[in-house]
Amino acid sequence: MSANKKTLVLKVGGALMQCEMGLARLMASAANIIKSGQSVILVHGGGCLVDEQLKANGMETVKLDGLRVTPEEQVPIVVGALAGTSNKILQASAIKAGITTVGMSLCDGAIVNGSIKDEQLGFVGEVSPNDPTYLNFLLAQGWMPIVSSIAVDDAGNLLNVNADQAATVIAKLVEGQLVLLSDVSGVLDGKGQLIKTLDKAHADELTKLGVIEKGMKVKVEAALEVAQWMGQPVQVASWRDAEQLSALEKGESIGTQVMPH
Repeated sequence: MSANKKTLVLKVGGALMQCEMGLARLMASAANIIKSGQSVILVHGGGCLVDEQLKANGMETVKLDGLRVTPEEQVPIVVGALAGTSNKILQASAIKAGITTVGMSLCDGAIVNGSIKDEQLGFVGEVSPNDPTYLNFLLAQGWMPIVSSIAVDDAGNLLNVNADQAATVIAKLVEGQLVLLSDVSGVLDGKGQLIKTLDKAHADELTKLGVIEKGMKVKVEAALEVAQWMGQPVQVASWRDAEQLSALEKGESIGTQVMPH
């Protein structure tokens, strides 16, 4: 792997798994990036699948400030949907694209420390970087880790971690370049136009105005944190956009650049 190419940490959401073409396209891009000598880690959530599974089990989805509340009785379903089904759907698609993958979660190899974020949210985790050895080992083999956002705390509780926050911690661990991919082309202004670069002051202003809210608010906060921590921009972009993906393969910046302040 060339020294100048940082590991690319791609975060994808649940909507991707319901779009076969988007999935195939993203994996083809990831395969090309890996072939070019750059490591890739995929970190994923799976909100849509979790919602479907909860509904099938007669349970409700409750969110607080864009974060999913996870009561104890929902934990097995959330874990199954994220660390199970979502992780394997992504792995299957990656293997089909010719990528050697390792499906894993935040519990593996002591990569992170997990704790309960806030009692109000139930079994929702807060994670911090711990030990990158396992991830570095996988990357050294040329393999692509596919990481679900399930963690465990010291007391052995399974925790549901917001996937944007999980990707933030993984990016910190490997000092990688973070790209948060969703089904929108980036952070949009009040008129629905893409904002090319975003700094903290502008983000705060748009949040106050209610332009940046819910899930995007969590995403932008995660992006600002990594940008600041690593002193480099974080990209918020779309897996739906074929042009953005091919620009990503070329190492060009895509979507919204969230800047360090």
